[in-house]
Amino acid sequence: MKIALAAVLLALGTSVGTGAGAQTSSGLAGLDTSGPIDVASDSGTLASRDGRAVLNGNVRVVQGNLKLTSDRATITYLTVNGNPQIQRLDASGGVTVTAPTETARSQFAIYDLNKRIITMLGGVVLTRAGGNQVRSQRLVYDLTSGRANVDGGAQGGRVSGRFTVPDRK
Repeated sequence: MKIALAAVLLALGTSVGTGAGAQTSSGLAGLDTSGPIDVASDSGTLASRDGRAVLNGNVRVVQGNLKLTSDRATITYLTVNGNPQIQRLDASGGVTVTAPTETARSQFAIYDLNKRIITMLGGVVLTRAGGNQVRSQRLVYDLTSGRANVDGGAQGGRVSGRFTVPDRK
């Protein structure tokens, strides 16, 4: 399956990583990570001394064309000149990250704003426009390069996919 998946990914114009991993371009390329972040949830706790905010229930985070939803999120921030600056967002429970051309689902996600990377873990399903789908245990979005790397995770799992075939008349 690893060789067959690699062939399909190459045919779709993507590049293959090492092991059970693969790379593909992301619909989140060019996201303005300096843009404002809007958050909403059913409840939350602000620990300003610790530089953390914990959001619970129906969490929704929006930044530009990126939308993240989850059951819970912890936001870590620094206060600079009296203004909070988000450094990292950790989400858990039914995490969904949506961009204009793709949706990724997992159990956990970490959005590191400084590194411009979103890491998703646990039963990851990446669905692209047209019905193409990749399943893995870990997905790493590099918002700078626009690459999405997927792999089988620490337990040596596998990457699998289902891709649409254009109608050839």
